[in-house]
Amino acid sequence: MSFAEYLRQNGSDVLEALKIHVQLSSLSILIAVLIAIPTGIILTRHDRAAKAVLAVAGIIQTIPGLVMLGMGLMLFGLGSKPAVIVLVAYAILPIIQNTYTGIKEIDILYIEAARGIGMSQSQILFKVEIPLGLPAIVAGIRLSVVYIISWATLAALIGAGGLGDLIWTGLSSYDTNMILAGAIPASILSIIAGLVIDLIHRAVTPKPMRIKGDA
Repeated sequence: MSFAEYLRQNGSDVLEALKIHVQLSSLSILIAVLIAIPTGIILTRHDRAAKAVLAVAGIIQTIPGLVMLGMGLMLFGLGSKPAVIVLVAYAILPIIQNTYTGIKEIDILYIEAARGIGMSQSQILFKVEIPLGLPAIVAGIRLSVVYIISWATLAALIGAGGLGDLIWTGLSSYDTNMILAGAIPASILSIIAGLVIDLIHRAVTPKPMRIKGDA
């Protein structure tokens, strides 16, 4: 059977797997963003804590995905819950790091100027630090999104479903069409997500000022 014929016969199953994969990845990224960005901001005010938190997050990143999923399975059982917990743990580090770095590397002159015109600390955060650090934050989110879409294929091993179901079932049954039906949409999804976030990154990145008379 050709791959095109396989898709004609099983297109609805592939679309359902894609839907689950998108939901699993989106939920994991959303939770990671809600945790990581505030944490990264808080860490910019506490350098000692930042070193410890980033070190722990870095250690988590070095643990193989299958090991983390196995731990999630033992602690939380089968299904999407352990998969989301593991994916969130993996997604957090790049966002925390980029949030922390993006804000810490802002030129102190901007902060001093904001204080000089009477801005409060919260005003400085929301009107100066976050806007200037946003390109770095978005870059961290992009990295996490691409990683999570790929790592979510492993979640099928603990019953979370998604495109990984097709890949792992295809591998176990030596069904090339099934493997491709899972791998190709996952790759395309990752590429599209990366391109969309690249556009967002360009939109939030400050443009250099043009001086009249410059070539």
